[in-house]
Amino acid sequence: MLFDSLPHDLLTLKEASEWASGHLQKNVTTANIAYLVNYAKIRKFTNQNKLLVSKCDLISYYESFYGKREIHWKNQLGDDLNWALSFDYLKEAETTKHVHRLHPYKGKFIPQLVEYFLDNHVDEFKTQIYFQPGDIVLDPFCGSGTTLVQANELGMHAIGIDISAFNSLICNVKVTRYPLAEVRQALDRITQALKLFISKTRIHEFESHLAALLKDFNDLHFPSPEYKHKIKKGEIDETSYGAEKEQEFLTTYQQLVQRYQITLLQQKCENFLDQWYLEPIRQEIDFIFSLIKEIANKPVKKLLAVILSRTIRSCRATTHADLATLKSPVTATYYCAKHGKVCKPLFSMLSWWERYCQDTLQRLSQFERLRTDTWQICLTGDARQLNLFEILQEKQPKFAEQVLKQKIKGIFSSPPYVGLIDYHEQHAYAYDLFGFDRNDGLEIGALRRGQGKEARQDYVEAIAAVLNHNKQYLADNYDVFLVANDKYNLYATIAEKAKMQIVNQFKRPVLNRSEKDKSAYAEIIFHLKEA
Repeated sequence: MLFDSLPHDLLTLKEASEWASGHLQKNVTTANIAYLVNYAKIRKFTNQNKLLVSKCDLISYYESFYGKREIHWKNQLGDDLNWALSFDYLKEAETTKHVHRLHPYKGKFIPQLVEYFLDNHVDEFKTQIYFQPGDIVLDPFCGSGTTLVQANELGMHAIGIDISAFNSLICNVKVTRYPLAEVRQALDRITQALKLFISKTRIHEFESHLAALLKDFNDLHFPSPEYKHKIKKGEIDETSYGAEKEQEFLTTYQQLVQRYQITLLQQKCENFLDQWYLEPIRQEIDFIFSLIKEIANKPVKKLLAVILSRTIRSCRATTHADLATLKSPVTATYYCAKHGKVCKPLFSMLSWWERYCQDTLQRLSQFERLRTDTWQICLTGDARQLNLFEILQEKQPKFAEQVLKQKIKGIFSSPPYVGLIDYHEQHAYAYDLFGFDRNDGLEIGALRRGQGKEARQDYVEAIAAVLNHNKQYLADNYDVFLVANDKYNLYATIAEKAKMQIVNQFKRPVLNRSEKDKSAYAEIIFHLKEA
């Protein structure tokens, strides 16, 4: 940039950090300023090969939404928060890109975090390269397969291990290469069969009639935006008014159910599928699954099973507000605080099935343009004792030969947290449908164990056991990265028991959380090496 066109308020990175520290009344490092430059939060100027920034740009950033959020979070979580790893500049479509959103999964990290540590860039925070194309990466807590997918994008081989058979299915479906024309034909064939199946019932006619009556009722009693304005002004008590109108419409709903002879409840209630799905939905689930089982191509069959699982997850008999945390099955119309009107449960999964079929094809096509010709596989088993070479030799013998010769360069993984998530129960519908064996008793940090002293001690022993067991497969000078919210300060002990040392820690804010709790929250990426 020409000297004459430079702003008059330029500062070096050091001057900018000193000014910002005084302006914000807290420590701002040169690395913090460099982050703003690198991620285009503020402009970059140069003069005589010096990197300069504008004080005006800094003021604008710190007064912006993102700047205020950074300052607010650092006030709560500490100045050691590495905002470069916040990825606050990314849209949700980027953090859930291509196959990463083939199926919902609680507790997964975003692909950009994996990519940051696996790729070959360096910056003020990541000062060295840990992995190269052609390396083999291990994720012993594979979850939904984020590490496997990102390793593929970067030209690396990857092995995952997970105790959950359904998690392994999701992982392997994501990294498999498919004949997309054959997939599309199979989906179209099943969709047409489902439409024919539904046409032989009165569900479509019932839902259309119900939707029309609901619209008229909601337009009258919950006009938008007037209704919500009255709630905010205190002119309407939402709880009592919503309950009153819910009861008022219920009679109409019950009359429609009788008129169209709709069976709501299933005859038995022995498992999750019996309890959380209305009878019409359950019939459609069983019908589609029967067609999927007839598919000869095993990879395509598994892919369609995952699409079905994703679909039925969205069709559970629950309110819109309780999708993430089920409370009690819903079989009738109800007042929905989320939408500010009376809503209805689902009686057919056709629309969700069609939506996810199309979405899956698009995501597979996107990934096909990015993927590399590398090996990825997730093995089902206990990472504390699974014989990786033996199982891999059975599943992918050529890859096994490469692992034996080359060894694994390192680990990138997010171990389960202590007493936070029930990894099997979150997909209970899939276990019921597909008949997978459940290994709840082998979960590390199981939700039912809680977060007490004994649970924490068992957790430390289990994570250390995973690291100790898998060290035999690692190359010399390996790098291990573990992502954890270590609020109980367990990882120093884990490293010691695994005969490793923590050589670095990267503390990052977790901004893109799906839970209702949006409070400031951080996790640490621990970098471990042989002690």
